[in-house]
Amino acid sequence: MKLRYPCLRTLASAFVAVLATQLSDGAYALSLAEAMREAERDAPSLAAQAAQLEAARNNAIPAGELPDPKLLLGLQNFPINGPDRGELNAVPMTSTKIGVMQQMLNSDKRGARIDTAKASVERASIEAQIERLNVRRETAMAWISTLALERKIALFKTLYAENQLLGKAVQARLASGNGQTADAVAPKIQAAMLEEQEDQLHQELAQQRAALRRWVGLRANEKLTGSMPNWPVDAQHYTHNLARHPELAAYEPMAREKEAQLRQAKAEKKSDWSWEVAYQNRDQDFGDMVSLQLSIDLPVFSGSRQDPKIAARHSELDKIEAEYQAQLRMHTQQLEDNLATYQRLDRAFKRNQATLIPLARDRLKLAMADYRAARNQLSAVISARQGLIEAQLKQIDIEQQRALTSARLYFTDIEAGL
Repeated sequence: MKLRYPCLRTLASAFVAVLATQLSDGAYALSLAEAMREAERDAPSLAAQAAQLEAARNNAIPAGELPDPKLLLGLQNFPINGPDRGELNAVPMTSTKIGVMQQMLNSDKRGARIDTAKASVERASIEAQIERLNVRRETAMAWISTLALERKIALFKTLYAENQLLGKAVQARLASGNGQTADAVAPKIQAAMLEEQEDQLHQELAQQRAALRRWVGLRANEKLTGSMPNWPVDAQHYTHNLARHPELAAYEPMAREKEAQLRQAKAEKKSDWSWEVAYQNRDQDFGDMVSLQLSIDLPVFSGSRQDPKIAARHSELDKIEAEYQAQLRMHTQQLEDNLATYQRLDRAFKRNQATLIPLARDRLKLAMADYRAARNQLSAVISARQGLIEAQLKQIDIEQQRALTSARLYFTDIEAGL
């Protein structure tokens, strides 16, 4: 909707700007659970799937019904030649006709249509579940990536404070006459490099918030609350339930739909029939009449009509089976890849937390102690400090990747996701 008046546009823009500022200032906080609820409530794709499901249910209602009856109106045996031409009541055979005709489908065809409609409803229902899982998964992954960037940026407050301490240590050593004059600018150079890294992270955060905004709207501007999720990963459970992956489960109603269409094609070889009742009004001197008529289809040319349709339905059914096998192999590979990736990331996270980061801290402490005691150069301190920064940022990256991998695994399980 377009706002017609400039003042209203200005007020609306100001309101959005103020709201965004309040949200970014931390007045509100968005948890992972709230983000997924928000996405499910407003996702257009879920509304589209709901409409598709409703359409399938409505289409199923008339699936087994007979065609609408037909009203027959006519004029029979009206003379157009001879002495009585153009006369409605001149000859006894001329009559006006009114009647009803009803086509009767064979039971196999009607049953196949009902089964097709039921399978279509089930397929639409599973597709709605698939889309719901996709929305939840994509929202969770966007939230996780945004949280990781927020945590990295928060780490820089500590890094700047440590940089100031390093500057004071350098000044103290210079004052004692033990340091090199060039060391005085080293902390400033490192601070500028930290600012450059932080600027890059802020850019990535803005881009990631835009990705999150796709799912939760303006609430993506809120500060995130909560820890990095790490859903339990049970390799045996996921492997055992792989066939219940929602994208694979959808092939079952698709196959039933094609099987029903195949039965419907075969039912075309059986005759349908129709009946007709009509009342014929003639001149009162001749008397009225009633007629009854039955019509039966004769599928005598099945080789060029029904049989090709049956062959086509067989091919479509074979296609569904082949696609299912291809998808099963692909998801099996993805599952094995994700499980292997998760196990590697989980080990790396624990190793970093228990060993690499403590060692990097110890290295920095020892380097600082040696520097104060004039046993090494400032470059050793800066190298150790950079190593700790990289280890801390890497730890956040590893935890983020582990959370993303566990999300991919968790939201492929139809029971866990729903």
